[in-house]
Amino acid sequence: MKNILFVASEAVPFIKTGGLADVAGSLPKCFDKQYFDVRVMIPKYLCISEKWRNEMTYVNHFYMDYLGQSRYVGIMQYVYDGITFYFIDNEAYFNGAKPYGDWYYDLEKFSFFCNAALSALPVIGFKPDVVHCHDWQTGLIPVYLKDRFRGGEFFSNMKSVMTIHNLKFQGVWDVKTIQRFSMLPDYYFTPDKLEAYKDGNMLKGGIVFADAVTTVSQTYAEEIKMPFYGEGLDGLMRARTNSLRGIVNGIDYNEFNPATDTMIAQTYDARTFRKEKVKNKRALQEQLGLPVDDKKFMVGIVSRLTDQKGLDLIQAVMDELCTDDIQLVVLGTGDEQYENMFRHYDWKYHDRVSAQIYYSNELSHKIYAGCDAFLMPSLFEPCGLSQLMALRYGTVPIVRETGGLKDTVEPYNEYEGKGTGFSFANYNAHEMLDTINYAKYIYYNKKREWNKIIDRAMAADFSWNTSAKKYQELYDWLIGY
Repeated sequence: MKNILFVASEAVPFIKTGGLADVAGSLPKCFDKQYFDVRVMIPKYLCISEKWRNEMTYVNHFYMDYLGQSRYVGIMQYVYDGITFYFIDNEAYFNGAKPYGDWYYDLEKFSFFCNAALSALPVIGFKPDVVHCHDWQTGLIPVYLKDRFRGGEFFSNMKSVMTIHNLKFQGVWDVKTIQRFSMLPDYYFTPDKLEAYKDGNMLKGGIVFADAVTTVSQTYAEEIKMPFYGEGLDGLMRARTNSLRGIVNGIDYNEFNPATDTMIAQTYDARTFRKEKVKNKRALQEQLGLPVDDKKFMVGIVSRLTDQKGLDLIQAVMDELCTDDIQLVVLGTGDEQYENMFRHYDWKYHDRVSAQIYYSNELSHKIYAGCDAFLMPSLFEPCGLSQLMALRYGTVPIVRETGGLKDTVEPYNEYEGKGTGFSFANYNAHEMLDTINYAKYIYYNKKREWNKIIDRAMAADFSWNTSAKKYQELYDWLIGY
């Protein structure tokens, strides 16, 4: 039996701010239980809902010297879906209303968490063969495994994997601060280790010292070796190219299943979508106050409203986009300029644009099920989960060819009868508009072809099981059998 420990700053169903939580919470249950014992460790935040906190059981506690003080480290446990989750408890650090807040304070909090997570392992008696770390919040763990935890039998053969979910966030502050929080000697603060451009960088430490580095799609693994996507670490990513692999994320096929989804108006599957899917469109049009029209081409956007998501492209052609043969449905929050832009167009074209500037899981399911197409023109996208949900619900993705979008959406080819969506290559508003218009043309004029695209989209498999097999290969390679 191989023991694997996921260490992350969030995991579903306990706490979620982004796709990282889906990976940390959903992926562990897809491993082959005969060969892998996979457990998860996250902080016990005060903002985890009381329902979960009340059901956790106490395992043990100890005191750890950190920044010159003896600090309490409690360990709680909860078994969910057959997976053991451990929670590191320290109310002084994990008491905020949100898991992340003040950058400076987060650096101290997660440095403490990295120390506590490793120190807790002998106490709970779980000895992982591989510690799988996620993003900058756990970046110090691979460093500590090569440093203060190296001596002694328990940690001596432990391997580490560093997964980058988004290279933009690195845990950067001046060297003095990172050195104080990490309690690492001067030796580690050189340009080939934790120093980057005269600052301390926690993610860089994880990438340099991990035994293997992964990211969440093959294309993103290649892109981050280039200056444009590399966020200042492209040289390091090129240096680690032999240890770097891209494994595309999946989604939970039980949670996102149009045949059993209780949040949508009408369930359907790959056999019945031609008749049943349109009932979701009607229900969505009614709910949002749009004209109810089965034939109208309906495009959905469910997104954080930020530059990364390509919303400046949409802004540039919004008037051309909102012609009278289209309905546009937007759900999400983010930068004020984009929130206000969508509110303005909702007011200007009230019969064809609906802007819902908040977040609702239930409405997101209704949009995945009710729309004809789903728009994601991202500037960069390490993996992206929305397009996977759209494919699952037979809502045709229109994406820019970057990162995980390029890996998961096969562009439609009318001559070969291939493809699960539509895509464009350059970060250009009119190229995007042309692609949307081409999709609209196929929808209105070649309905049989459109339905075949949906057939192929719904047949694609992006469940976690596919990703889990690739991680199993990686762990086997690291452990050496």
